[in-house]
Amino acid sequence: MKKLAVIAFGVLVLSGCATKQYPQAPAVTNEEASSFDCKALDQEIAKAHSVQQEIKRTGDFDGRTVLGFLGDFGIGNGMAKSEATKKAQDRLTQLESLRSVKCKPAL
Repeated sequence: MKKLAVIAFGVLVLSGCATKQYPQAPAVTNEEASSFDCKALDQEIAKAHSVQQEIKRTGDFDGRTVLGFLGDFGIGNGMAKSEATKKAQDRLTQLESLRSVKCKPAL
């Protein structure tokens, strides 16, 4: 019985550390919006796509996924991924809106 309690405690301790760390994309600030030119916007859009790919890679199944599921049925990892994905998409949308305003296609 004591051995079972120690194992259960160990699983709980490990599952508390099992939430994956997803990259976070900040919103575009007013300073960024005013200072970005077309080249900088293209670079930032490429970075935003990289962040989205990193979120997908971090979300792949691994040992932390199993421990997270044992701890809270995977809810913590799911919430972290959802929030990171939303922030990355919001930043990408803001950058693309800026590009459409600042970088008119040449005729």
